[in-house]
Amino acid sequence: MEDPATLEALRLQLAPAIADAAVFDGWSKEAVLQAADMTGVDRELAAFAFRDGPMAMITAWVHHMAQAEPAGTLKTLSIRERIRRLVMARLDAVAGREEALSRALAIMALPQNLAASAKLGWRSADAMWRLAGDTATDYNHYTKRAILAGIYAATLNVFARDKSENKAETRAFLDRRIEGIIRFEKTKAQFIRKPEE
Repeated sequence: MEDPATLEALRLQLAPAIADAAVFDGWSKEAVLQAADMTGVDRELAAFAFRDGPMAMITAWVHHMAQAEPAGTLKTLSIRERIRRLVMARLDAVAGREEALSRALAIMALPQNLAASAKLGWRSADAMWRLAGDTATDYNHYTKRAILAGIYAATLNVFARDKSENKAETRAFLDRRIEGIIRFEKTKAQFIRKPEE
């Protein structure tokens, strides 16, 4: 029986190379073999690690992106800026692989992959909120993550098509969406304090 921890490490190791190969070969068996050759991993072992197909490859890539840390400390920043930096760190980690991202988003949007894609989005949002210092355990825990997961997915789509210098359009889009979260949270807090309204 295979060691899941070892297989997960192998998937994370191969994920960026698979993304590079996916630009030409799509998220396919051929991309896995190309990645194996690029990284010096045994082809059969690589194929075994990704035997579940494209979503397994994309999931590994998303988990690899999650390892990207924003520059500097987050502790002294506002929540808004923490979230912005955490999202941008993930986006910066895939810069130069926009074609692979576009292909991945198309696969994730297929009906048979929607549940797995939603789970990936939720985990990404949860990880970012935790890194931002969120400790909510009530319904706020769920609303914050649901909203951020939606914003993150939308921002990924903008990022994949953004041709502006230094991804200025993506950054502006993300800033507007985060401002929307902050306004929503402030409004929600007012209603919680004044239930009669």
